[in-house]
Amino acid sequence: MHRKLYTGYATLDNRLVVTLAPPPCPLTVQHRRLRSSPKRQHSGKVGLAGQFGISSKTAGSAREMARIGLFRKAAASPKPSTAGSVFAALSPFRIEPHFDPRVWGSRDLRPWFDCLVEDRQESHATDSGYISKEPIGEVWLTGDMCPVATGPHTGKTLARLFEEEPEPLLGKGVPSPASPLLIKVIFAREKLSVQVHPDDRLAQKYGQPRGKTECWYVLAAEPGAKVAAGLKPGVTLDQVRSGIHDGTLESSLQLLSTEPGEMIFVDAGTVHSIWPGAVLLETQQNCDLTYRMYDYGRPRELHIEKSLEATRLVTRAGKVLPRVLADRTILIDESYFCVERIPFTASRASTTLPGVDEPTPGLSYLFAAAGSGCLTSPSFSPIDLPPRGIIAVPASSPIFAVLDLGGLDLIRISPRWPKNSPNQK
Repeated sequence: MHRKLYTGYATLDNRLVVTLAPPPCPLTVQHRRLRSSPKRQHSGKVGLAGQFGISSKTAGSAREMARIGLFRKAAASPKPSTAGSVFAALSPFRIEPHFDPRVWGSRDLRPWFDCLVEDRQESHATDSGYISKEPIGEVWLTGDMCPVATGPHTGKTLARLFEEEPEPLLGKGVPSPASPLLIKVIFAREKLSVQVHPDDRLAQKYGQPRGKTECWYVLAAEPGAKVAAGLKPGVTLDQVRSGIHDGTLESSLQLLSTEPGEMIFVDAGTVHSIWPGAVLLETQQNCDLTYRMYDYGRPRELHIEKSLEATRLVTRAGKVLPRVLADRTILIDESYFCVERIPFTASRASTTLPGVDEPTPGLSYLFAAAGSGCLTSPSFSPIDLPPRGIIAVPASSPIFAVLDLGGLDLIRISPRWPKNSPNQK
């Protein structure tokens, strides 16, 4: 079976013309100026001029860009990072998922992931997917244990790569060199526990580096699927405590229906739960700290006193209306993360991916909610983006184009760094 051939142009600052070819063929770069057109504003820096720290006049000259080495062969490796260098230190890379078993999870993740539960002594990967001995509740896309799947760092865990290359990954001036976000896909076939996550200060009180604020983007939902996000107005902490002990806590929860494409914000301190029927893309602070309040009789540890200490009776949790712009839809932009849906036809240049008010350069992730794509560049070999695959785009990434290989629904996720927050250490 042959892939459909996509042809066209990905325009980088209206100067660089990239002829797209079917992967794994490298890009053909033509040194040709285009007719002038309105420039996209990027907080005082525009396109190539902003990314490489050179003047707009210089950036407009393809001959000059070729002289400084911007146009390199696709097979060439990025140059090592040096002070004042305009070259990328770290190219984008795909990440392999980690399948996390949960008692409330699913026995069959298809068609989302090739993962099945079978009666085996050990879970293991196969050539076609993953066989688990336990139900899988969460697929971790950017967990610390997730291995790099492409490029020169293939096989390293994300945690190790962040230890070795914090500045090329995150950029300069960030408060912490650690991986900032944990991105998951959640599959619930039973109700999760009623739970709460601590904020940064409470987490650090108990020896953890950060708390957990999160959001849920609904990828799919069966009719009647619901989540619980927050307490009903007027509920007191004494009522919460009583509900935990007498099994009536559910009656105090604020229930929300779910529809595909909706975004739900869950800030730290929000009492919440996820009920069966929805597939959720969760973006959160890189923390797996959960205080269980009530677990429907399952024989797991509860954390009643800590959960009550963490609980806020009133929070900002709830559905978030999307903000539709000309070049993207902002699903949520909060203190710790920004999640966007990026539209394009056949291709889109990397210089158009950051928002106009986004601190640059910085780390971002590209997630294929549906369909497939490919990243291609004169600086690195093509990187496939399969359905539900995720690619990390480091702060120091060279320029590239994203190709739509069929039905690509691209979600871009980037970290935020709240001011005066103690959570990043």
